[in-house]
Amino acid sequence: MPIRLGLAANRIHHQTEDAALFGWLRACESGIRELQLGLHAVGRTFDAIQAAGMLASYRGLRRYPYGREGGLMKLVAEVVGVEGDERTIDGAIYLTDPVDPSSIFPEAVALKRQCVIHGKPFLSTVASARDWIEMERIHAGLPRDAGAQRFHDYAQQTLALIAHDALKPTMLDFAARNFELLSRFGRRVGTGTTGQRLNEMAWSRGWPEDRPWVDRYNSGPLGGDAQIADLVLDRRCQRVIFFEDPHVARQHEADIQLLERAVTTVTHDTVCTTSPAVAQRWCDAALMRR
Repeated sequence: MPIRLGLAANRIHHQTEDAALFGWLRACESGIRELQLGLHAVGRTFDAIQAAGMLASYRGLRRYPYGREGGLMKLVAEVVGVEGDERTIDGAIYLTDPVDPSSIFPEAVALKRQCVIHGKPFLSTVASARDWIEMERIHAGLPRDAGAQRFHDYAQQTLALIAHDALKPTMLDFAARNFELLSRFGRRVGTGTTGQRLNEMAWSRGWPEDRPWVDRYNSGPLGGDAQIADLVLDRRCQRVIFFEDPHVARQHEADIQLLERAVTTVTHDTVCTTSPAVAQRWCDAALMRR
């Protein structure tokens, strides 16, 4: 059965010919067609694609109501799953403008939260959406796309590894399972306790004890997320793997949102993954892509 994703983009991302939505489509239209990807697009986003003449005659593109008429709310329900196979989607692309008030409306927040809860991709940046298409192409047995190579130049990149308390064991297991791949990155950064435990894991696997595997920043409550956000904004961190616990209220919620907003500010440059299942699927594809 073809994969189906919700699709929405804040206004700035489809206002001009060089807007983010169209950049993503130009880079990925062939992959979308190869995968026969279903796209359930909220009204204004659908209209912009049609007006631009993109995805012409593509039957997988479906129009949903405008956001003000409940289009995004319907996508949230479809992430969870409603009656009929065609009303269940496998994740969402929501190209976010961090200064657009609608990006923090309840339905926008709920869309991400339900994707995280159900282990489905939530792709809020052009880089994330491009990287995801390539990941799925590789899993489908298609040849690698040379245009996506920049997302795989790990030696030139910095990877952030962050996990909330309940998911720290999951992050440790993930890092241990994918240690060889993650070690290819030129640099790894993390926050507080997560960073320390990742270093201890790496040293136990033979990583030189006089070198940290992860460069540690402050813990999340003490501003570590903000420190990593600064790296992202300076384009010195190209991939963030952030295992979030959506069931627990966090005192430093503003710091977490700051990091998320930083990622969407540099939409073409940083890939962000918030689900362990999606992160592992990316690792598997990365090994297949070599």
